[in-house]
Amino acid sequence: MLERKEKLQAKKEELEKKLLDPAVQKDNQALQMYSIAYHQVTSLLEKMSQLEELLEAIEKTRPLVSEKDPELSQLAEQELERLQKRVDALEREIKMLLLPKDPADEKNVIVEIRAAAGGEEAALFAADLFRMYANYAEKKNWQVEILSSNPTDLGGFKEIIFEVKGRNVYSRLKFEGGAHRVQRVPVTEASGRIHTSTVTVAVLPEAEEVDVDINPEELRIDVFRASGHGGQCVQKTDSAVRITHLPTGIVVSCQDERSQLKNKERAMRILRSRILELAQKEQAEKITESRRIQVKTGERAEKIRTYNFPQNRVTDHRINLDLYNLQAILDGDLDELLDALESNYIKQKLEEGLLLPF
Repeated sequence: MLERKEKLQAKKEELEKKLLDPAVQKDNQALQMYSIAYHQVTSLLEKMSQLEELLEAIEKTRPLVSEKDPELSQLAEQELERLQKRVDALEREIKMLLLPKDPADEKNVIVEIRAAAGGEEAALFAADLFRMYANYAEKKNWQVEILSSNPTDLGGFKEIIFEVKGRNVYSRLKFEGGAHRVQRVPVTEASGRIHTSTVTVAVLPEAEEVDVDINPEELRIDVFRASGHGGQCVQKTDSAVRITHLPTGIVVSCQDERSQLKNKERAMRILRSRILELAQKEQAEKITESRRIQVKTGERAEKIRTYNFPQNRVTDHRINLDLYNLQAILDGDLDELLDALESNYIKQKLEEGLLLPF
């Protein structure tokens, strides 16, 4: 720890000189790069100092556990437990900061939820998952905006696409992409039999115009009248928009807004994110097998989680984790689950030796 702190301090001083260099100050890209690195190193030094203080506090508190006074001994045990939890959390934060930064981590996300196998029951569970993410976003003070939806008569969704805006949204939700399986008695089932249905979730970092270069000449834009349940027309004007990206064949439709302009803007946001995802996937295919295994955890066709209602159990198959608080998770209490996925991600990266050189 001490040796690494000395290296970090030297790196901090080096970055301070870089940031004061007139040539760097004139180069926005270089200035941004060095500023991010400086912030990362400073944060690491602060957290390492906090960790040292906590470890010192633990050493001072530990002898008190053996005190003859039962009340004092109990208080010391409670304090040790509190300090150890903080140490564990800080160690995880430090390891995260030592990993190479994913440039998408701080981005907003576009989440696409689609009913797959299971008919109306899958559509109802798609609505449950949307509420789960919306509740979690509310706990994190993030904003949720529905971009497109295809509701069913019973209150489910064949498809719902929404944006989540806030701090470090992608870093928390990026592990949610994949197939989510539900096992329960559907409201449409009279005999009380347990059914298994599947919903797919895709989590895309929001692509800005600078991230994806789209040639307007390669787009086909069609307008049509928005339709409701059963295909009936719900608007008298052609406000719905369908955009086809000709080189990739990606098609996006939006009809939730009454304004054609707003529907087009929403469709373009979704299209940019899908094109960025496609480009990232193609890039991932060209790199090493170990990295490709990492990318695979985000594939939407891969079953990642099961929600078993009879057993009140949520199982994440990627890390073999069982949690017996299903309703709390569906109400948006996702931190324990996401923390476990993040810890597994850190462990894999450490095993691969993917640490910053300081």
